[in-house]
Amino acid sequence: MSDNPWNEKKGQASEAEAINDSVSDTQSDIDANSKLGKAVENAKQDSSSKKEWKLIEKLLNGMFVEQRRARRWGIFFKFLTFGYLFALMGLLLFNNDLEKSSSLEAHTAVIEVKGPISADDEASADAIIWSLREAFDEDNAKAVILRINSPGGSPVQAGYIYDEIKRLRTMHPEKPLYSVIADIGASGAYYIAAASDAIYADKASLVGSIGVVAGGFGFVDLMDKVGVERRLYTAGEHKAFLDPYSPSNEAEKEFWQSVLNTTHKQFIDQVKQGRGDRLKDDPRLFSGLVWTGEQAVDLGLIDGLGSTSSVAREVVKVEKLVDYTPKRQPWKQIVDELGVSFTKAISTQLGLSQGAQLR
Repeated sequence: MSDNPWNEKKGQASEAEAINDSVSDTQSDIDANSKLGKAVENAKQDSSSKKEWKLIEKLLNGMFVEQRRARRWGIFFKFLTFGYLFALMGLLLFNNDLEKSSSLEAHTAVIEVKGPISADDEASADAIIWSLREAFDEDNAKAVILRINSPGGSPVQAGYIYDEIKRLRTMHPEKPLYSVIADIGASGAYYIAAASDAIYADKASLVGSIGVVAGGFGFVDLMDKVGVERRLYTAGEHKAFLDPYSPSNEAEKEFWQSVLNTTHKQFIDQVKQGRGDRLKDDPRLFSGLVWTGEQAVDLGLIDGLGSTSSVAREVVKVEKLVDYTPKRQPWKQIVDELGVSFTKAISTQLGLSQGAQLR
């Protein structure tokens, strides 16, 4: 047994303190390692953030570059569009000036009669009569050629043009007027041509069709099957005799046929007056049939075979041509390209209009 038991306790206390110090050092090392790990992790995160920001920066820069390119291309195409419009306007003005300067020398005036003849189309009486007056009033126009490519149309519009040609020829007996038929000069178009001093066509052109037609559809039986009732109120016994939804009767058919016969007779009289003894005595002439240009020469419907250029060169003896046809407005050309005129022409050819047509 020891003489001093307290020394043993002191030794034990020293060992405990040493253990505690060792634990503290170990904890400090652990804390240091933990801070180092956090620092490493933070460094990694900072490095990842920098990469992300660099990627975002690259994307934004790319977007800005694309926007700048888009703006540049947009400006380029705007300038290109305006340049095209100005060039088109300049070309139109240049053509007008060229035509005006061309009219200062001897020439043959040309007027187009193209498409259906009606008040709402290119081949309207107003447009053609205006051109005729311009051509006849021009001293340097030695002759006038109607270049016809039309299946016919309104008898009223054709009659206006026919009468104006006769009037102008009386006022200007020294200036002849010729008609040249291209693909087709039928019905109302031939009506107009009959007022000419002479008519020419290609050997394969379609000529004639001296007749009148009016047509439509009847939907009475269809409405009965579907169960639709027609309610129509009129003042006048025959006011609705052309209504496609009402039944027709024999008296109204006879009346409408008499209207067509009268129009046909007027057509025949004008053709005979214009062509005179040149017409052959053939009952088929006024039956509505159509002939080729080669056949039309034998029947006396035309005077010879030729084109606009050949007639100007060989008949008029003035080869230079100047177009007197009115120019359409640009907006009307756009509308026509969208199919408005095409639709109207198709409806006319299919007989969907109720008015009488020369065909």
